[in-house]
Amino acid sequence: MNLKELGEFGLIDRFAAGVADKASVKIGIGDDAAAFEPAEGHLSLVTSDMLIEGVHFDLALCDPLTLGRKSLAVNLSDLAAMGATPRYFLLSLAIPAALTVEFLDGFIAGIMQRAEQFGVTLVGGDTCSSKGGLVISVTAIGEQLPELVVRRSGARPGDLLFVTGTLGDSALGLKLLRKGERRGLLVERHLDPEPRVAAGILLAEAGVATAMIDVSDGLLADLGHILRLSNVGARVELKNVPLSPGYTEEISRLAGDPFSLALGGGEDYELLFTAPPLLKDRVITLMAECGVAVSLIGEITASGRLSVINVDGEEYQAVQRGYNHFA
Repeated sequence: MNLKELGEFGLIDRFAAGVADKASVKIGIGDDAAAFEPAEGHLSLVTSDMLIEGVHFDLALCDPLTLGRKSLAVNLSDLAAMGATPRYFLLSLAIPAALTVEFLDGFIAGIMQRAEQFGVTLVGGDTCSSKGGLVISVTAIGEQLPELVVRRSGARPGDLLFVTGTLGDSALGLKLLRKGERRGLLVERHLDPEPRVAAGILLAEAGVATAMIDVSDGLLADLGHILRLSNVGARVELKNVPLSPGYTEEISRLAGDPFSLALGGGEDYELLFTAPPLLKDRVITLMAECGVAVSLIGEITASGRLSVINVDGEEYQAVQRGYNHFA
């Protein structure tokens, strides 16, 4: 069966078949709009991301299952960065006629796998044809008590700067994919990132993080958003930026700056956050509870500028500061 034979409503039925009932969803897929009941006293937090073939992904380098998983993961990462519990999502697709039903079935399976993993319910969306490539748009909705929501604007001079996991893996994984590699942890980190949902909720509900963002555009670029909105500066110790063994081994084979991808590569979807010095041990304990590695990489300053300090004590001059769609 091809997409023309399946039809728009046949495709919608395929998505709807994988949706489990949730008591808080009063109206789900099938009407002009969905209706859900937020938890009492909670704020609803809404985030949207678009993935465009040829810009965010290459169908020659990924499979439909992991593309589906990643499509939802990048939105869940935004909710994690604000300490929100993910609840619902909307999915819209612009689909080229040449795309097969088998591909779409794999994509559906992937996005539903990720939804089940985090207890998120598909409540609606849209489908249309595309005269170009595949376009995927996901809107995710989460909830948190108003006083626990973590924003980018709360960092203060003296706060410590932390990041979860390791950096640069996704960007290096993409380079390897383009060279013909199809397996390995670095490739997996690019194709199938894991959003740090549990870590974000723990940090928020413990009242530990003063500011937080997910690393989607690169460490330096995303830290810059925190600094601008908090009206502060930062000092980052390059020696403390966490690199995976796979990254360290592979990057040594490439010419150029070994830190450029870790600082500016993006799409790692780790959490970058600040916390008061007195809560350092609490941060470490919380991250251990959810099985997430965390590194102290610097501190917030009153200087108003971002400085990265090399292992020799001199200031490091970054060549790549992060991804910019319109650069």
